Amino acid sequence: MSDISEQVTITHHAQGQGGKYVAQVEGESADGYLEWEPKTGLPDKEVADDIRVATHTVVPREIGGRGVAGLLVDRLIADAREQGFKIVPQCSYVEKKFDENPDWADLRA
Repeated sequence: MSDISEQVTITHHAQGQGGKYVAQVEGESADGYLEWEPKTGLPDKEVADDIRVATHTVVPREIGGRGVAGLLVDRLIADAREQGFKIVPQCSYVEKKFDENPDWADLRA
């Protein structure tokens, strides 16, 4: 059995001021995704370019149980390190992954 990361292609798509990481599994029609939006400050609603709120991680049952969600979070983390932004793990799955990886603490907003 091959490594799932070799069967998954993850792309990033801008959506409004936020974005979406999409995981396509080779040979499957269903896609998983992780959505994020920029952090806005109150009361003036200014957008923080350097903070992204991870809002949802969704992996359909057809491709579930293979580590796809973990790969989506790994890509978000890699981009945060490369691009210099921090993450608010609003999504429960992303929060869980942060808890499991204390070496990511510097990326938590």
